[in-house]
Amino acid sequence: MKNPADAFDPSRRSFLINGALVVGFALVPGARHAFADTEVDTLGTTVLAPDLPGSLRTNPYLDAWIRIDAQDGITVYTGKVELGTGVKTALLQIAAERLEVVPASIRFLTADTALTPNEGYTAGSHSIFDSGTALFNAAAQVRQLLLESAARQWQQEVSTLRTRDAVIHGAGGQSMSYVQAVAGVQLHRYAMANSPLKAADQFTQIGHSLPRLDIPGKVSGGASYVQDMRLPGMLHARVIRPPRRGSQLLDIDQGAIEQMPGVVKLLRNGSYLAVVAQDEWQAIKAMRSGYASARWTEGNPLPDSQHIHELLTQLPSRRYPVSNKGAVTQASGPVYKARVTKQYLMHGSIGPSCAVALFEAGGLTVWTHTQGVYPLRAGIAQLLGLAPEKVRCIHVEGAGCYGHNGADDAAADAALIAMAVPGKPVRVQWMREQENLWEPYSSAMLTELEAGLDASGKLQNWSYELWTTPHNERIVNAGRLLPAWLLAKPFAPAPSVPIAQPEGDGDRNAVPLYDIPNSQINMNFLLQMPFRTSAMRSLGAHINVFAIEAAMDELAARSGQDPLQFRLQHLTDPRAQAVIKRVAQAFAWPHKAPGPGSGIGFAFARYKNIMGYCAIAVQLHVQRQTGEVVIDRVVTAVDVGQIVSPDGLRNQVEGGIIQSASWTLYEQVEYDPQGVRSYDWSGYPIIRFPALPRQVDVHLLDQPGEAFLGAAEIVQGPMAAALGNAMADATGQRLLHLPLARKGWHEVLRA
Repeated sequence: MKNPADAFDPSRRSFLINGALVVGFALVPGARHAFADTEVDTLGTTVLAPDLPGSLRTNPYLDAWIRIDAQDGITVYTGKVELGTGVKTALLQIAAERLEVVPASIRFLTADTALTPNEGYTAGSHSIFDSGTALFNAAAQVRQLLLESAARQWQQEVSTLRTRDAVIHGAGGQSMSYVQAVAGVQLHRYAMANSPLKAADQFTQIGHSLPRLDIPGKVSGGASYVQDMRLPGMLHARVIRPPRRGSQLLDIDQGAIEQMPGVVKLLRNGSYLAVVAQDEWQAIKAMRSGYASARWTEGNPLPDSQHIHELLTQLPSRRYPVSNKGAVTQASGPVYKARVTKQYLMHGSIGPSCAVALFEAGGLTVWTHTQGVYPLRAGIAQLLGLAPEKVRCIHVEGAGCYGHNGADDAAADAALIAMAVPGKPVRVQWMREQENLWEPYSSAMLTELEAGLDASGKLQNWSYELWTTPHNERIVNAGRLLPAWLLAKPFAPAPSVPIAQPEGDGDRNAVPLYDIPNSQINMNFLLQMPFRTSAMRSLGAHINVFAIEAAMDELAARSGQDPLQFRLQHLTDPRAQAVIKRVAQAFAWPHKAPGPGSGIGFAFARYKNIMGYCAIAVQLHVQRQTGEVVIDRVVTAVDVGQIVSPDGLRNQVEGGIIQSASWTLYEQVEYDPQGVRSYDWSGYPIIRFPALPRQVDVHLLDQPGEAFLGAAEIVQGPMAAALGNAMADATGQRLLHLPLARKGWHEVLRA
């Protein structure tokens, strides 16, 4: 496979040529006046056409998505990025389906601020939901326009024409390629609200498993990631971070470092330090020398991990009512109360963050594994004092991350350093300890729940209070970029604002989908943060679903009901009932777990209560003497609407099961007032191969013709909850503090 850099021409001439395409999705004159009541969607992009489907709402021009010409044939664009989920392949399938061409005939480009539409962030399971929906409709409308062009030229009815492999065929035997037909079409036009229909049983691409575009290079050791990029004349850089946030640089032996072999320069701006060298090992040695000679102030104090959840209730916060329904009074039946906690988690990206940047001819190009090229471009432009059009951000895959890790910060590092060595590409690679210590964590959280039944065993009351730091510190200004804090003239981060429901922030999935007549749910959103926190897969859904589903099990037990049937009687959504019933059938629920220490558990959720459905059952056993948890079997059923790629969906669900098992059983950031201790893998254990589930069965409930629903994050909450319920069944004790299999936890079993 070619180096990722080979696909891009960073020259000024290429930038200007390609930049002409931006007209199709930029704000055109008068657009603000035509849509005076503009809004911003949950991914931070401006809504121009609220009546259009998917990301056409924010990028309504057809030529923002599809271009056809003699030079390149068919080119399709998306603002979403490939993160290892297979979304690039799935989006290609959707475009090919509605254009009625083979996927190999499409030149497919992702996330480049000089070329592609602004779709904000690739996050929240929105890629197929938003970009897939946009491509589904844009491609269908472009094909229709091509048919109309041919019909005019041939003076035939559109209904008599057919297309196959980018060729239009007329009733009289005529044929015309898409390239020929587009000469009579203006694609720089707003999409329509309604698109030509195509029956789902006629799909030839959607619903089938196309081989992933990104896999061959990854499995063969080819250049697949931004970490693999090598450009002619490239320099290597390493940053020298303070010991903790708030530390200020007092002194460093700059002269000694700059005299080291191969060192080009030591960049120093306030407390920001970076070394630039001819090769990577020289940069690493210079960085180590810098760490040894630098002197810093002490910096901000860290909390005591033993009391972090009490601290969350004491720090300044703003209370947001999430959902209030009916009047919560004294329940007439059994009542369940619980206090559930979650520790700080890190993304644990297998490959530390990396970026490459080049500043020449007044323009800056940054190759980055960011999840949002446009927000990053705006942040970097502000950081450097450049006009946004002078900054080009191009997505290149990174080696492992779902959420807001150090990718944007590494890109800002590369941009700052490249400005200091114009004309030379600069590659910045973080070290493992830098990734672990400085990436934004997933927030520690505390929830308090009280739920009660009426005399007939039905849910009557639900009270839920949660405390959380932000889950959405994405780049909305330069101050959200780590290097910006350290400059001689630092930038302040933009104020933290939670994501509104139904998407939710820490309160994502805090509202049970079950029928409850009386409920009161509130989020206490902390305005001060002991640690920098931001987005990690599923946000607050991980703990909220865990807490909700633990309560459902406990209430079912206290009223003498089967937990699965108890859930069914509180659900009226037939699709929710369907995934539960499929798991019940496949798992043979209920069945007795075999032997001492064995247990079974069940859980259900609909992601954000608006996206994909997931039900899951787990069988496991616990070694009381060692605390080892062995997951024997996992059975899940999912409904994400129309399935694009069955194999891709199954991979996402299986991956989510493993990721959630790792979070729920093992992961937490270790720290004390002296510092963070999880600076390498020994201090931050993730799930290992021997601990993977012995068997995983995934059942896909396809809904042909229905809307696309997100898939990547639907299982994290339900898997955590099913694990918790199975461990309660196995041990006879309800464990409510994540991670469940933390060090020494099994001692409670012998108490």
